[in-house]
Amino acid sequence: MNKKNVLIFPCGSEIGLEINKALANDIHFEMYGASSLADHGKFVYKNYIEGIPFVDDENFICKIKEVCTKFNIDFIIPAHDSVVLKLAQHKDEFGKVEIITSLIETCEIARSKKKTYEALKDIIITPKVYDIKNSNIDFPVFIKPDVGQGSKGAKKINNQKELENAYDENNDIIISELLPGEEYTIDCFTNSKGKLLFAKGRIRKRINNGIAVNTTPVDNPEFEKIAQKINSKLKFRGMWFFQLKRNNDDRLSLLEIAPRIAGTMGLYRRLGVNFVLLALYDAMGYEVEIIENKFNLEIDRALYTSCKHNIDYKTVYIDFDDTIINQNGVNTDVIKFLYQAKNENKEIVLITKHEKDVKETLGQYLLNEKLFDKIIHIDKSQEKYAFMDKNNSIFIDDSYIERKKVLDNLSVPVFGIDAIDTLFDEKK
Repeated sequence: MNKKNVLIFPCGSEIGLEINKALANDIHFEMYGASSLADHGKFVYKNYIEGIPFVDDENFICKIKEVCTKFNIDFIIPAHDSVVLKLAQHKDEFGKVEIITSLIETCEIARSKKKTYEALKDIIITPKVYDIKNSNIDFPVFIKPDVGQGSKGAKKINNQKELENAYDENNDIIISELLPGEEYTIDCFTNSKGKLLFAKGRIRKRINNGIAVNTTPVDNPEFEKIAQKINSKLKFRGMWFFQLKRNNDDRLSLLEIAPRIAGTMGLYRRLGVNFVLLALYDAMGYEVEIIENKFNLEIDRALYTSCKHNIDYKTVYIDFDDTIINQNGVNTDVIKFLYQAKNENKEIVLITKHEKDVKETLGQYLLNEKLFDKIIHIDKSQEKYAFMDKNNSIFIDDSYIERKKVLDNLSVPVFGIDAIDTLFDEKK
């Protein structure tokens, strides 16, 4: 199969970052990440395109088409609800470039909670919805924008006065009964024939800005029954998900639907269900099957750091004791960096005061001495900087004293083990 080019927009969203992880190591696809503003995408996408107009800009479609032509894009994966709808509405303008999402009618219904509830109220439980003019509203209620995502603009309303104030701020809200119970997301996949191949739930244990940052799988046969009903009413293609919450009667009520990947679908990806790859292969006409591991899994998400530096180095000098190896064995973060350096054709020099035969110790830890272009084994009385070339070099050592001596004498960048991730290149 010839390598296919995939455009992800906006690539720096949580959705875009999950797509990056899903495709990062697949040899059949080349990713192109695009964004309107500088975002985290530039730290993880090797092919990064900045300055795309916002989705509601009149030049948005034209610019996306230009990018597709310039980079020979085969597929576009929208990574935001508004982008899903916009690209679905203009799908016919992209020629052979395929938009990875569902039919336009489904996207339009899913983008509006009012339309979603109206379309599905006869086949599944949906929240009771009130009109602002209704004098019999059963407070407290819950309001959220009819068109929106995450938790933005969503809040509990306790009385009529609070409701009127909220309505004055935004009259395009939906007023629904308050659902007090547990909240679940059901991740789904529907193939090109409209068959639902996967529908499994996960509980949203902890939520931050509308994103599930702690989640575990939940096995409930009712999830698939509800998914089958939704799938029979709306025409999906590829990955999609919906959210449920228990009402006052402890019954599962629909919150919303989205015909796209969710950022926390990484839970099932780690169990073997790569929704992005499945969607791409399905779009290419392949018969896809799903395998799923059955081990227990909990994922927890938090802010993490990616670094960008301006160090131009050709040689890595690195210590051995308490650096490459430590009390727990081999330091896998260090090994990750060393192989990255090797892939980039950097020279790697092991410089050590190891008390034993260093090659023998390398063998004990199953480390190949050929990983190093040179091994400099010196006496404890000797100074490491005396054996180093300061030109285009960096130095890695757990010892503060050793780092200070090298920095003072050679003025090259020095790194402790705590800072080695500064050197990681995470672009895929």
